[in-house]
Amino acid sequence: MSKVSVFDMNGKQVAETELSDAIFGIKPNEAVMHAMVVNYLANQRQGTQSTLTRTEVRGGGRKPWRQKGTGHARQGSIRAPQWTHGGVAIGPKPRDYRYSLNKKVRRLAMKSALSSKLQEQNIIVLDSIKMNEFKTKTVVNMLNALKVEGKALIVMPEVNQMIIKSAANIPGIKTALVNTLNVYDILNYDKFIVVQDAVAKIEEVYA
Repeated sequence: MSKVSVFDMNGKQVAETELSDAIFGIKPNEAVMHAMVVNYLANQRQGTQSTLTRTEVRGGGRKPWRQKGTGHARQGSIRAPQWTHGGVAIGPKPRDYRYSLNKKVRRLAMKSALSSKLQEQNIIVLDSIKMNEFKTKTVVNMLNALKVEGKALIVMPEVNQMIIKSAANIPGIKTALVNTLNVYDILNYDKFIVVQDAVAKIEEVYA
């Protein structure tokens, strides 16, 4: 078990907690994390790009000139791919880029990402985040008290619209729930700020 400090919103250490080595203490597998990131980005693609083939471009039904005797190369349509405004020969068409990785790979990638954050000392555990009103300044003050610079991911145990909307206006800050965590976000953000109750849920899910 790895011991880490627990802070309050004012940046003061209020306790210590232990993180499970089975989740936060494994040797990170870079190949699996890379595969998971590629999978996540592929699944985000809309796949709606589409080009027109020569049969779909308007016009070009008439042969532009006779086959022989003009000195020109033979042509059958002004909408062939080599013509300006012609169709595209091998262009993209709508397709689904989604694919899935097996459950063991996904779990190993998540554990590797969490373990890498702990090894880099980029995990900050909070006792709680309490807000009485929608106020961005409250979240900014909390981040300053925790000495957070750069991008940060705030992980909550349950939906709290005050925190979500108050943090939404801060560049480089994203909020997430335990059930919406993904490897890409964990690796993409410099600091992993997690509420203590969310830690228990993470360990419960990935134990």
